[in-house]
Amino acid sequence: MSLSRQQRFPRARVSVRAARQFVGDTLGEWGFGDRRDDMRLCASELAANAVLHGAPLGREFSVRLVRAADAVSIEVRDTGPGMPKERRPAPEEFCGRGLWLVKELADEFGVRDEVVGKTVWARFKVAGA
Repeated sequence: MSLSRQQRFPRARVSVRAARQFVGDTLGEWGFGDRRDDMRLCASELAANAVLHGAPLGREFSVRLVRAADAVSIEVRDTGPGMPKERRPAPEEFCGRGLWLVKELADEFGVRDEVVGKTVWARFKVAGA
């Protein structure tokens, strides 16, 4: 059995925090404590990418959580063009590490091309709640 929960957010910087809170609250309701901080951090990074690079002006992005027996997936979908690319920033650079961080923390990571836009997802193996 799987459960899912989804919420839409406006293309605004405050939405990154709201998306992280949505993920944390949902995981709490589902009874997950294990890896919760990693999942919240990854949700922040994926939401920040949607705000900064994915969602066109005036559009929204969505965050969807899917709970399965042994995993939780976080999916962030936007309607913008282009596909995200993992960067290798220089040590003195202040940004550009988000996708690398998600890739390191999640057990699986990927990008799904949609008819309009894309979905960036991260999957975390977890013990049942």
